[in-house]
Amino acid sequence: MTTGSIRDPLLVVDDASVRFGGVVALDRVSFDVAPGIICGLIGPNGAGKTTLFNCLSRLYELDSGRIGFAGSDLGALPRHRIASLGIGRTFQNLALFGTMSVLDNVLVGTHSRTGTGFVANVLRLPRVSVEERAARERAREHIALLGLEAVMHARVAELPFGTCKRVELARALAAEPQLLLLDEPASGLNHEEVQALAGSIRMLRDRLGLTVLLVEHHVNLVMDVCDKVVALNFGRKIAEGDPDHVRTHPEVVEAYLGAEAA
Repeated sequence: MTTGSIRDPLLVVDDASVRFGGVVALDRVSFDVAPGIICGLIGPNGAGKTTLFNCLSRLYELDSGRIGFAGSDLGALPRHRIASLGIGRTFQNLALFGTMSVLDNVLVGTHSRTGTGFVANVLRLPRVSVEERAARERAREHIALLGLEAVMHARVAELPFGTCKRVELARALAAEPQLLLLDEPASGLNHEEVQALAGSIRMLRDRLGLTVLLVEHHVNLVMDVCDKVVALNFGRKIAEGDPDHVRTHPEVVEAYLGAEAA
């Protein structure tokens, strides 16, 4: 595993602040994520976790501070460049196309890696067919990686919730990200599915060389799978470090873990 000790961080959050009227959602939050690690972002409801994710995706703008990714300032880039830059994301609430098949949903994720334009597609130039075949093969590879071959042609609306979570993950992977953002991936899953998710996250990091940042309320999953944990409360960073350090940090125990850590 890459620890990042001799490499520049892939993600740098520097004094990030966001305000919604009089509400401070992020208050000068700073941390970095080294290449190849799994980093967890924890905190109670309203801590600012999803706000930060939305800033990383450029759905929200920072009021002050900076977010850097692979040497680029995300705030200086248009929103449509985020996926092609190398950032993939899943969502807390599933954002799939229910009437489409698993394969077609995953194919949507390959769009940011296509290069043929409108005219070439209208004229059905030879390179369009070549690109479509390559995209379909890439989608099938990620479907296989997540064990979805048996439902590849099924409509997503007909599938169990846990399976749909894997479809959304496969779609995010189809964009070939360097950084994978997972927004509460264990939400709605049973115990066995959470255990399988932990194994999948590690497998994807190791096999694809991904860096992973996940927001998660399932504390045991975070402490089990993450190399590093950042804790927020009321928009402010209260702890950062390895899971054992954060688990026992007094402010984290008071704000988030409570009796579970005692």
